[in-house]
Amino acid sequence: MTILDKIVEQKKKEVAAAKQLVSIAELEASPYFDRTPHSFKDFLLAPDRTGIIAEFKRRSPSKGIINDKVLVEDVTQAYATAGASALSVLTDEQFFGGAQKDVTAARKVNNIPILRKDFMIDEYQVLEAKAIGADVILLIAAILTPAEIKHLAAAAKSHGLSVLLEVHNLEELERSIDSNLDAIGVNNRNLADFTVSVENSFKLAEHIPDEFIKISESAISNTKVIKELKEAGFRGFLIGENFMRQADPGAAIREFVKGL
Repeated sequence: MTILDKIVEQKKKEVAAAKQLVSIAELEASPYFDRTPHSFKDFLLAPDRTGIIAEFKRRSPSKGIINDKVLVEDVTQAYATAGASALSVLTDEQFFGGAQKDVTAARKVNNIPILRKDFMIDEYQVLEAKAIGADVILLIAAILTPAEIKHLAAAAKSHGLSVLLEVHNLEELERSIDSNLDAIGVNNRNLADFTVSVENSFKLAEHIPDEFIKISESAISNTKVIKELKEAGFRGFLIGENFMRQADPGAAIREFVKGL
């Protein structure tokens, strides 16, 4: 069983438990449920922004603790001030040390899109994302069927949320394209063994239809790579550990952006 398999099995249990604890009516009563989400596309393409989707991540299954000493409010505000186009906030607790309250904390102090970064397998999680103040959900092709992607993307769209589809290879890409997607992200990390290579983005770039924003995820550690990815048609760049492994992630992104 891969790490991804273990995560999905745990997620099924968590979602089942959450449904017993918090009803859909309670989610819909959240003060954030009626807010109009920010447009992921508009912020990624804004000329005064960098295209960077800056991630807040305390730990990971492959790296262990990355940074558990900083506050989500401080880090995400620094990211936004430095020119990030969007924020990615991990909400998986067991494997990544995240929490749904991290999204809400970031929402209170930021006015750019927030991606709820989690392993989405159920429409209930889409409603959770809206209730906690997220603007974007992530759908991972590796753990979803084409029918599930279609269903979850439509559910997200019905609530005004943007949808980022994550793929790892051409097979996942070709079977997962749906009209309700806003962006397609190429994960440069192999979720089976967590090795990384940015070449994966360059390999898949020409196969992503032009109507979707192209995003490269993981393994981006210098501005030279971003410039090369832009030439290949990418407009979004998800960066997490490169900033979070520093004592001051805000200072890290400010220094990084100077190179752009």
